[in-house]
Amino acid sequence: MARSMTAFGQAETESPLGRLQCELRSVNHRFLEISLRLPEELRGYEGLLREQIGSRVARGKLDLVLRVHSTTLDGALQLNSDYIKQLSTTSLHLSARFPELVVSFTDLLRMPGVIEPAQVDAEQVRSALQTVLGQALDGLVSTREREGAALLRTIHERLQGISSQVAAIRTLMPTIRDTQRQRVDTLLTELKQVTDPSRIEKELVSQLLRMDVDEELDRLDTHVEEAKRVLGLDTTVGRRLDFLLQEFNREANTLGSKSLDVRTSAACVELKVLIEQIREQVQNLE
Repeated sequence: MARSMTAFGQAETESPLGRLQCELRSVNHRFLEISLRLPEELRGYEGLLREQIGSRVARGKLDLVLRVHSTTLDGALQLNSDYIKQLSTTSLHLSARFPELVVSFTDLLRMPGVIEPAQVDAEQVRSALQTVLGQALDGLVSTREREGAALLRTIHERLQGISSQVAAIRTLMPTIRDTQRQRVDTLLTELKQVTDPSRIEKELVSQLLRMDVDEELDRLDTHVEEAKRVLGLDTTVGRRLDFLLQEFNREANTLGSKSLDVRTSAACVELKVLIEQIREQVQNLE
């Protein structure tokens, strides 16, 4: 299914570190570019996060923001009881020699080693990270698919427009060719009468070449069918369509250079407009 590269996803879950909040934003980009903003305590999981994102997203510039909100102090910190007992013994010993020595509770807590961070189960943190990122990715991918469906409708409408213009040119060509045959007959008559026939011969060749546009029209029809086939693939399609649109442009330009009538010239201009509109939409497809 074709997906847009512009989307947003977010999720929250509980973890041993507190409440994890995850936000994902993506915009169009030629390749997959991941930017991470993580709290210091989660830096060690950067590789894991990048791997998980890469398994779900193929293209786009993606920004991930992870925040940790501590919901309670219970278990978040622990006291070093043995060390506190040593400090207490030392304080009692010194108070006899220094009666004016007073150590407050807050002073005690400031002592290095009195309060220690509680040990956190790394596997539980890993599991919580994978869960919250997975939920955020679900939202991001879902949005990409909805936006992609809208882009597909627009692209199919433009492809139908291209087919209509090609059909219109085919309808015009018999009349245009009849007119050009009269022009060719005139040139052949002039060729018999002039002493230097090279100029007439060049013009004659030019007219004959410009009358043959069937190949360009056939290729445009083929490209339209190929584009529809690619849009139906269950994989990333953006880059394939990018290359295919170059072929669309090549045939439209050749067709325009061969135009012999104001009506076909107008149709070629419309073809280029439609192709450019498709290109703009394809830039947002994964």
